[in-house]
Amino acid sequence: MSHWFVTGTSRGLGLELVTQLLRRGETVTATTRSAARLEAALDKDVDRSRLTPLELDLASASAVEAAFATIGPVDVVVNNAGYGFLAAVEEVSDAEARQMFDVQIFGVWNILRAVLPGMRERGAGHIINVSSILGLTAFPGWGLYCAGKYALEGLTESLAAEVSGFGIRVNLVEPGYTRTDFLRTSSLGLPSGTLDGYEAIREMTDAHLAMPGTQLGDPVKVAAAIIGVAGREAPLHQVLGSDSYGLARGRIDALTADVEAGREVALSTDVS
Repeated sequence: MSHWFVTGTSRGLGLELVTQLLRRGETVTATTRSAARLEAALDKDVDRSRLTPLELDLASASAVEAAFATIGPVDVVVNNAGYGFLAAVEEVSDAEARQMFDVQIFGVWNILRAVLPGMRERGAGHIINVSSILGLTAFPGWGLYCAGKYALEGLTESLAAEVSGFGIRVNLVEPGYTRTDFLRTSSLGLPSGTLDGYEAIREMTDAHLAMPGTQLGDPVKVAAAIIGVAGREAPLHQVLGSDSYGLARGRIDALTADVEAGREVALSTDVS
């Protein structure tokens, strides 16, 4: 059995992932903002003897380093913590932008700095970063969330190339809409102030707030797929969901068309 370290576990996909791992007999350290909420959310028949709930400020490098000094070697890290945010780029405050990057980038970076030395020393380990289809494409109103996920994608691709020679595996998973509470107000950030002229984004926000319960993605299957990525040689980018697959294919086609449309100008800028 392996020791898993999973972030963002008190609800949604993270909670389902912890549940499945415990039922498999894995050892799990699960970070959460509330250990009591995590314990209460787990089904009563789940054996918690191999679970360590950990209230941890992921944005604090010193707190993360201290945590890894006490929990022992970790085999698999799943960086899952995150939340949505719906606003026009112009409406996002400095504090809101920094809070998003604290969770989606700096928190991940703190974990990587803490866990990688041990993995390199042992010559083994696995990092799975939970991105989103919005790490591969973008829509109006999702600018802040996409910015964080695009940054996570770049960080992860570089990391995968850097540590492959140490026996450390790295993967991105990119789910589409999944039937969790991600689009409920408990997990979805909204701007502290809105501006006239972005009525279409307000309409889109209302539509998303009405979406829970209708998403295509099954969280049980998504969590199982993430566990499956840890058990086999998976592609660096593992999209999850038919909607995610379709959007990824559309993005590839659109990017290809864009690059080819600019080919003449691109080639004209070389030194003659």
